[in-house]
Amino acid sequence: MRAADSVATWSIAALAILGVVIRPGALPEAVWAVSGALALVLLSLISPSEALTAILQGTDVYLFLVGMMVLAEVARLEGLFDWLAAYAVRHSRGSSARLFTLVYAVGTVVTVFLSNDATAVVLTPAVYAAVRRARAPPLPCLLVCAFIANAASFVLPISNPANLVVYGAHMPPLSVWLRQFGVASVVSIAVTYMMLRWTQRRQIEGGITSEMTPPALGLGGRVALGGIGATAIVLVSASSLDRPLGLPTFLAGTITAVAILMLTRSRPGPVLKRISWSVLPLVAGLFVLARGVEGTGLLQPLGALLAAQSSMPVIALAAGGVAGVACNLMNNLPLGLLAGALVGGAHLRPEVGGAVLIGVDLGPNLSVTGSLATILWLVALRREGLKVSAWQFLAVGSLVMPAALLGALASFWWSAMR
Repeated sequence: MRAADSVATWSIAALAILGVVIRPGALPEAVWAVSGALALVLLSLISPSEALTAILQGTDVYLFLVGMMVLAEVARLEGLFDWLAAYAVRHSRGSSARLFTLVYAVGTVVTVFLSNDATAVVLTPAVYAAVRRARAPPLPCLLVCAFIANAASFVLPISNPANLVVYGAHMPPLSVWLRQFGVASVVSIAVTYMMLRWTQRRQIEGGITSEMTPPALGLGGRVALGGIGATAIVLVSASSLDRPLGLPTFLAGTITAVAILMLTRSRPGPVLKRISWSVLPLVAGLFVLARGVEGTGLLQPLGALLAAQSSMPVIALAAGGVAGVACNLMNNLPLGLLAGALVGGAHLRPEVGGAVLIGVDLGPNLSVTGSLATILWLVALRREGLKVSAWQFLAVGSLVMPAALLGALASFWWSAMR
């Protein structure tokens, strides 16, 4: 590719991502990602066939997202979130700090077994219902949903769709994955908790209302709860068998929704209307932007530079750090594609590839544009009439993310060298 075309490609990608972050005119994020992708095609910076290939490459992610969004919406309509919220408030025993910790623990479990996108889509409405009922400050617990979605996203391969993108067909067996990332995941979760709690310490020091009777959970709610549990089992099983996760998630969500609609004799319209369908063109646009950037050819010399380094601890830490910052400029899904091409094409050592994955997964805790999960979290907040600005998030993320990323990378290298 000519130098002028490379500059144009990078400029369009940067402007598109900037639009996703700032949302000029309050236009949806998808508008900017799709506009950037169309600009690359119309200016002949990538061919229509390349763009289509990039879009189809995300099929497993699209299926995964649709399944999770359908599951979350039927659960919300059947009152599952309100039921969970009431129990969370009761177990907090009048302490805002205890409610903060309880939400963090639940968010960790949801992220590990249902993915970080599920935490953003499923848990955020439940947490908002909890803090609303408890008359607690909403921001600390809502921030928990965003930060734990990324901090716990490499405990298992299923914990983040970006893991599937980075490793592709070369996903390590589950036992190898746990040995490589187990300690680093624990450090990531622990450091993120400590730093996030420290930044929110003044807002969670008061008391809250905890005396409430949990609402009765109807048949539809019980089926939704069972569907979520079954989905978790399906995803863990698919991961252990090294199978794609998109179709199982889509089927689990669809079957659960159909069962609930039939049992409650409800119409599908309200469910379909509330789903954030704009997330799908957003992801597709990001994949096309990533393909355009990859076509500039700048990855090859970078891969050669990494492969030529002799100090593996330094280069692994540096690669993870750069990936952690870079995903906030491009979003971690398309960056995961580039990282996978870089690591695989340059035949880098597994330690470097693992450090890059940690950066791709944990780095998004710096800004709202870092991961799809954070964008879904923002969408969930807007549906509740709430708003967290990019600068509010950055003020917290600039303290939380670097400490957690450094600790996770250091512990990952320590585990790799044992």
